[in-house]
Amino acid sequence: MLIKKRDGEARKSALSDSLSSVIGGAMDRRAFLRRSGLAAGGAALVGGVTAGTVRKAEAVPQAPDAKTEVKKAICTHCSVGCTVNAEISNGVWIGQEPAFDSPLNLGSHCAKGAAVREHAHGDRRLKYPMKLEGGKYKRISWEQAITEVGDRLLKIREGAGPDSVYWLGSAKFSNEQAYLMRKFAALWGTNNVDHQARICHSTTVAGVAQTWGYGAMTNSYNDIHNSKAMFFIGSNAAEAHPVAMLHILKAKEQNKAPLIVCDPRFTRTAAHADEYVRMRPGTDVPLIWGIMWHIFENGWEDKEFIRKRVWGMDQVKAEVAKWNPEETERVTGVPGAQLKRIAQILATHKPGTVVWCMGGTQHTVGNANVRAYCNLQLALGNVGVAGGGTNIFRGHDNVQGATDMGLDVTTLPAYYGLAAPAWKHWARVWGLDYDWIKGRFKTPELMEAPGIPVSRWYDGVNEAKENIAQPEPIKAMVYWGHAPNSQTRQPELKKAMEKLDTLVIIDPYPTISSVLHDRTDGVYLLPAATQFEVDGSRTASNRSIQWSERVIKPMFECKGDHEIMYLFAKKFGYAAELTKNIKVEGEVPLIEDILREINKGAWTIAYTGQSPERLKAHMANQ
Repeated sequence: MLIKKRDGEARKSALSDSLSSVIGGAMDRRAFLRRSGLAAGGAALVGGVTAGTVRKAEAVPQAPDAKTEVKKAICTHCSVGCTVNAEISNGVWIGQEPAFDSPLNLGSHCAKGAAVREHAHGDRRLKYPMKLEGGKYKRISWEQAITEVGDRLLKIREGAGPDSVYWLGSAKFSNEQAYLMRKFAALWGTNNVDHQARICHSTTVAGVAQTWGYGAMTNSYNDIHNSKAMFFIGSNAAEAHPVAMLHILKAKEQNKAPLIVCDPRFTRTAAHADEYVRMRPGTDVPLIWGIMWHIFENGWEDKEFIRKRVWGMDQVKAEVAKWNPEETERVTGVPGAQLKRIAQILATHKPGTVVWCMGGTQHTVGNANVRAYCNLQLALGNVGVAGGGTNIFRGHDNVQGATDMGLDVTTLPAYYGLAAPAWKHWARVWGLDYDWIKGRFKTPELMEAPGIPVSRWYDGVNEAKENIAQPEPIKAMVYWGHAPNSQTRQPELKKAMEKLDTLVIIDPYPTISSVLHDRTDGVYLLPAATQFEVDGSRTASNRSIQWSERVIKPMFECKGDHEIMYLFAKKFGYAAELTKNIKVEGEVPLIEDILREINKGAWTIAYTGQSPERLKAHMANQ
């Protein structure tokens, strides 16, 4: 357990403090063991002392009659979606426990989950709006921040068009906030709106969707309990998704399921493996083809599954034939004998699951990697079955949900795309005139064209105007819950930040975005509330949608992301349109009403095959 430091020295445990009064000094572990033959009275005294082990967070002294209530929230530190039972007394978060009734964490926490209270109470929280002026950040009011930032962005919009402002959203939003952000950008008049999924798992979405038309995890964490074999590549779940690792170990134990881990590094996950495959970095496709070579060579493929449900496996087989054991070992460094053993394990232990994470996706050939993983499962007949599938462990707590909600340069919410019928559908849902929305964009063509992805937004600043498919370069960047730590081409990104007219950073903490550049002015830091300070739903990797209660009120001068969106919409003149169907309490849009609007727009997908009259009648009744 970590003991909080004070004045540079580690605080002694409560046990040492208590015993020191009895024995005349501090006692370390060895001394305690040496003196464990204390008299019965002394032992009884020790038994009554509170040990320096895990105990409630000492936020404030509790009144004797203080009532404690429990709020159910969702951990924000990975995509598993563990439930946190937060204990609140007089509005103060005093303790937490993992939820035993959660099907995801089953009463467990990892080290990250056990520390989520510190995310809200952290010493480095951004406490109030700040502005960079003369090379120094100074405190300003919310009113000044909204006014100044709003004036600067409106001036850019008027002179260069709405696409010259980039609205970079976040997987840290709830579903409702992500949806409102996409709607907000649409009413601003741009498709330059994206979030972290573009960087971490866009290759997954494309690769899986190109294989069988569905771009997400096919099974669930709990379904891994049905797996008879588990193949991990580019995933270190023991560190990145520790609670998911519990499901993996359960399958390993109860099903005697072999665990195969492919990774250039011997990770903590690899330490649990029955077969550890040390491969050369970047050789995922040759490795998979090498395994499939043995599957086809020995007739271990699921011929009936392929005959009934797979198109194009002959072409895959022809490509795989080039990767005999000698060639595969030359490229990957993995002996052919080991790959044959792995192929036989996968063929004889079915159903088996394939799991990957960003070790497989963040390559220049990430899309090809993903398609190879999927082809392996198709060859084995492990798709569409319990305990099988391709299961992607994503990064953030709501990276799946933010993508579903259309926080993406290529689509409107619920994967409707950007064609005119999609816009007309959402215009009906929003209760707005389609032509009015069209008029918000610089041209009708830009309304239906994908925006610039976040992985290349800086090219929209640095490139010559004639090389950019929009009227003017990007002149303002809004980093909303997103930092560029994981982005490549940092020198170009830094250069772009310095060329911008305005850089706005909205986050609970000051991120690298606030210091990466060498600017002396034109930067604003706006303090956002954490997800523990707002209500909302979130979607885990396996698309489990859960509601997270607000644990505490926003601390300091922080505001919820949806409130900040509303304040900017008021400044820009379209707050009424943004919240036409959404109740606003003070200046805070009601989260439940946002969810109702999502349901109204996404649920009617099932009705798009009906006649326009029936669809219109249905919409009128919503």
